[in-house]
Amino acid sequence: MLLDVSRLLWRAWRGQAMTGIDRACLAYVEHYQDRARAVVQRGGFTYVLGMEHSRRLFALLLDRPVGFRGRVVRLLVGSVFAHVAGLASLPGASYINVGHTGLDRPGHARWVRRTGVRAIYYVHDLIPISHPRFARAGEPERHARRMTTVLKCATGVIANSRDTVDALERFAGLHDLPMPPSHCAPLGLSKVQCAGDATRPYAKPYFIIVGTIEGRKNHLLLLNVWRDLVQRHGQNAPTLVIIGQRGWAAENVTHLLDNDAALRAHIVELGRCDDAQLGQYMMHAQALLFPSFVEGQGLPLIEALDAGTPVIASDLAVFRETAGNIPEYLDPHDKQIWADAVMEYSAADSVRRQAQIVRLEGFHAPDWSGHFAAVESWLRRYFS
Repeated sequence: MLLDVSRLLWRAWRGQAMTGIDRACLAYVEHYQDRARAVVQRGGFTYVLGMEHSRRLFALLLDRPVGFRGRVVRLLVGSVFAHVAGLASLPGASYINVGHTGLDRPGHARWVRRTGVRAIYYVHDLIPISHPRFARAGEPERHARRMTTVLKCATGVIANSRDTVDALERFAGLHDLPMPPSHCAPLGLSKVQCAGDATRPYAKPYFIIVGTIEGRKNHLLLLNVWRDLVQRHGQNAPTLVIIGQRGWAAENVTHLLDNDAALRAHIVELGRCDDAQLGQYMMHAQALLFPSFVEGQGLPLIEALDAGTPVIASDLAVFRETAGNIPEYLDPHDKQIWADAVMEYSAADSVRRQAQIVRLEGFHAPDWSGHFAAVESWLRRYFS
């Protein structure tokens, strides 16, 4: 098996914080570290490391030790001859790309054809294509190239939800491209992500929203809700904790966060939050608020329910696929119904909140062992 670690490697090289996709890539490294060879893309070239160099690189990615860059350089330089010697063994090998890395570049498709590998791609979403207004400049075109590469090169496709598979099938139909065999395998949840401190961070009721501050996450709705709550309830208004880095297409949100002093008195912004902090905030929150306009899977929803925390979310098909009727689903455009729900969930004797707590008692979050069991069963069935 060949495992592409390019995204993890170069983001770690730049010291970038982990995203949901990075966590998925890391889970694949952890699972396959003893039986896969690492693939690294750089500068238009694709390198396949030998088994020993791969194990060492996997260990560096899992630990990110002090001196990471220097160790990576020495390892990659030393692996060049192993790469050349190992090229003959590639035809028919399963190549897995979890991070969408390099798929927008023509050299990737040429490498797949030249080496004869069986390419398996994990598709997280088609949001830049289906909702281009929420994407960075140029990203819809880049993502369209990625998905075109997937459809032309893939032996098989794994996706995080049925909703994502459906979106890929629609894209294939629009562009008259073949749809490869596909399998839905939601990302797993690492229990450590929800292992929170028993100490409540605030005495007063608070709510959380988790994710990069970007247009599609709809933080603006919540800021407008909180402005109204502060005007109506003053110091009795609950607190909103925003957990996530500032991103793109959200200038109106960041302007309010930076300039509205009355609002800021009731909002906590955490640009960086480790797993322990996230678990602590998640465990004690009145609810996770998730007013997104579109999502691929929505891992924070799963994390919250697994922690026993209620969720108030947009009425999206992927959320219903993931969590059934457990959360409260609201229109992401209706400020008033969100304000009403927040105040009801703030009450110590909230009937609606208690009803959801009862509903979520039977919730079982997807885990990585189940994920890989399903993936490997599918790979054996279709590609052995």
